[in-house]
Amino acid sequence: MPTIAPDFAGQTVLTTFEMTPGTCHDLLDELKDAYQAFIRHQPGFLSAGLHVNDAQTRIANYSKWTRREDFQAMLRTPEMRERNRRIAELCSRFEPVMYEVAAVF
Repeated sequence: MPTIAPDFAGQTVLTTFEMTPGTCHDLLDELKDAYQAFIRHQPGFLSAGLHVNDAQTRIANYSKWTRREDFQAMLRTPEMRERNRRIAELCSRFEPVMYEVAAVF
């Protein structure tokens, strides 16, 4: 379970996926499998959460990494590149963005 703390020194990544309601569950299954089988075993991975909006047109992914370079290295692996090609087929777009925690309330 991801914990949001203002003193977190690692890398936070928020990724949004846009899709039709008809492909939401297929994309969610693909993302769950990626985390279960591969991502969570990569160096520097700390935690992640997947969120689906009510209309099933967006999935938001919150992940935490020890270092930004760990996240970038995971993206460059042949396995993740192949998985991202499948993910891209299930959504109209997805965008990972790296953030720093600014405040917690």
